[in-house]
Amino acid sequence: MGKGGGCVPSKKRQPPASTVAGAPSSSSAPRDAPEAEASASGEAAGGRRRLRLYIVFYSMYGHVEALARRAAAGVAAVDGVEAVLRRVPETLPPGVLEKMQAPAKDPAVPVIAAAADLEEADGVLFGFPTRYGSMAAQMKAFFDSTGSLWEKQKLAGKPAGFFVSTGTQGGGQETTAWTAITQIVHHGMLFVPIGYTFGSGMFKMDEIRGGSPYGAGVFAGDGGRQPSETELALAEHQGKYMASIVKKLAQA
Repeated sequence: MGKGGGCVPSKKRQPPASTVAGAPSSSSAPRDAPEAEASASGEAAGGRRRLRLYIVFYSMYGHVEALARRAAAGVAAVDGVEAVLRRVPETLPPGVLEKMQAPAKDPAVPVIAAAADLEEADGVLFGFPTRYGSMAAQMKAFFDSTGSLWEKQKLAGKPAGFFVSTGTQGGGQETTAWTAITQIVHHGMLFVPIGYTFGSGMFKMDEIRGGSPYGAGVFAGDGGRQPSETELALAEHQGKYMASIVKKLAQA
């Protein structure tokens, strides 16, 4: 369990980590993800509609948001696919957030207007911190608002994945993603884990690293530890890998 990005948010937070540009190092090079540049226009080559990979997340202290932004950079590396960053609505009142010393949300990343917006997504990555081994209440509240989509199975067949934040090494890097699978199963979505496609980076033992075969992850500690370059590189790989899967399914 733990604090910060884990079960009990900490007051010992630091400002959210900024977006880090760049690809993973050669020792952590991902496999089986296409190398390509993203087009600046809204259309892919040949006038086709660009595929949209939504990255929907909740982040109180910035740890999950740092992973989300880096995942978006990975998506941008796949031609014909664009990342759409959205945060879920906050459920805590401003007074409580102030006492918890939670920083203000970056207005550059809008709150998702409605769960129905997911209909236009060709795939979704969900990011959230853990609370006792399962997703934070804010993300669960968002999933609870998707009832009308579930009733008509509007999300069935769409690929989905997870990335998480926990306070400690035993705080739920796998369990938090595993317990979230029930949400997308009821929607008929296709769970896409990253497995060990990150290559040798998945086996490095010389530093503390979040993430698992389920998806990218970060250890937040008491809230003061920010994502390492290896954790950010894994998030970038997940974005790129997921975008390649979205593209393959669209071409099938």
